[in-house]
Amino acid sequence: MANHYEVIVVGAGSMGMAAGYFLAKQGVKTLLIDSHDPPHAQGSHHGDTRIIRHAYGEGREYVPLALRSQELWDELEKITHHKIFTRVGSIGFGPEGESAFIDEAIASGKEYNLEIDLLTGKEVNERWPGLTVPDDYIAFHEHNSGFLYSENCIKAYRELAEHHGAEFSVNNPVVDIEVFNDSVKVVTDKGTFTADKLILSGGAWNGKIAKSLNLNLPITPTRQPVAWFEADESLYSTNSFPTFMVEVPTETSKAIYYGFPTFNGCGVKAGRHEYIDEIDPDTMNRDFGSDENDEGHIREFLERFMPQAAGKLNRGAICIYSRTPDGHFIIDKHPEHPHISIAAGFAGHGFKFASVVGEVLSQLAVSGETPHDISIFSINRPALKPQLETAGL
Repeated sequence: MANHYEVIVVGAGSMGMAAGYFLAKQGVKTLLIDSHDPPHAQGSHHGDTRIIRHAYGEGREYVPLALRSQELWDELEKITHHKIFTRVGSIGFGPEGESAFIDEAIASGKEYNLEIDLLTGKEVNERWPGLTVPDDYIAFHEHNSGFLYSENCIKAYRELAEHHGAEFSVNNPVVDIEVFNDSVKVVTDKGTFTADKLILSGGAWNGKIAKSLNLNLPITPTRQPVAWFEADESLYSTNSFPTFMVEVPTETSKAIYYGFPTFNGCGVKAGRHEYIDEIDPDTMNRDFGSDENDEGHIREFLERFMPQAAGKLNRGAICIYSRTPDGHFIIDKHPEHPHISIAAGFAGHGFKFASVVGEVLSQLAVSGETPHDISIFSINRPALKPQLETAGL
C-alpha cells in the first residue's frame, strides 16, 4: 500500500463509503480509513434498515437531495447483487395544528408535487386497521418512499469502491491529522498516510477528530435505542403497512416516533427521536435495556397507536445520533483549508442521503464545488458560529 493518495477519507461509514465509491469510480486514487471494519455495529448505520422519505418534515430544502438520493439508491440496486430498497410508502400523522413536523412534510410534498394523500385520523384507521389514530389528527401518505437496507448499502458501496481501485485501512483509529497548504498527513495506529485532499466523515467521532484540524465542531453524540416487537403479520407486514414518522403529545411535550413494517418475521421496528442522552462514543453503554426507558417509551407509543404491534420484545439495539445545534447537517469545506471537506451532524435522519452526500463530497474533493444546493449545511451558518469562534475561526 503506497502512502500517498489524491484523497483520504477518514471515516468509512455511510457518507464516507459512498464518497469513496464515487471518487474511485472517477479514477481518483483514494484511501478510506476507519477505526472499525464497515459495515459494523459501532457507528450509525447498523440495525438492518433506514427510512427514506421525500416529503420532509425537517425542511423542504431537503427534498431535491432526497429525490436525488432515491435515484442513486435505485441505480445502486441495479449494479449490485445486494437488496438496497423496498418501496412500501410512508405515513405521517399528528394532532392538527400542533404538529410542525407533519405540517412541514405536507407543505414540502405540495411544493415539489410529490405523490401524497392527505388523510384524517379516521381515514388512516380505515386504510390501515393496525393503527389507532384519533379522528381529529392530520395525516399524509407518501406512495413512493420506503426503506433502505442500510448494511447492504455499505457493503455494496464498499465492494464497488474496491472494484474501482479504492484502498482501505480498517480497524485503524486516526491519532492525528496535520494540515499543510496543499496536502494533509494522517497519523494512525498502523502508520502515516498523506494525501492532496481530505474528507472527514467520522460520524460520532467527528468532534474529536476535528480538533486536529483546529475545528471545534458543534456536534453532540447521543445514545438512541431502537427495538423490534412481535406483531400481527397480517396487519403490519411489508405487503400492507408503510414506514411511519409520527409527532404526538407526551406527558411533558411532544415526541417524534418512527418505525418499519415487519418482514421475514423480524417484528415491527420502532424508535423515538431524542437528543438528550449525550455520550462519549468510545465509552457509551451499548447494552439495550440498561436504561428502563430503552424499551419503555417505544412500547408506550405502540400500545397507544399500534396495539397489535406491541408484542414481546424480539430484540433491541443502541445506535448513535450526532446532532448540530439546529439539527441540520454540516456539508462544507473547512473554513481555512479548502482541500478539506467535512460531513457531520447527520442527527438520526441522515442515512437516506448517504448516496447523494457521497456524490457531493466527491465533487467537492475533485473540483471544489457541487451543483447541488447545500447552502443550508454551511459550516459558517449563524447557528454554528458561536462554537466555531471559540476555536478562532
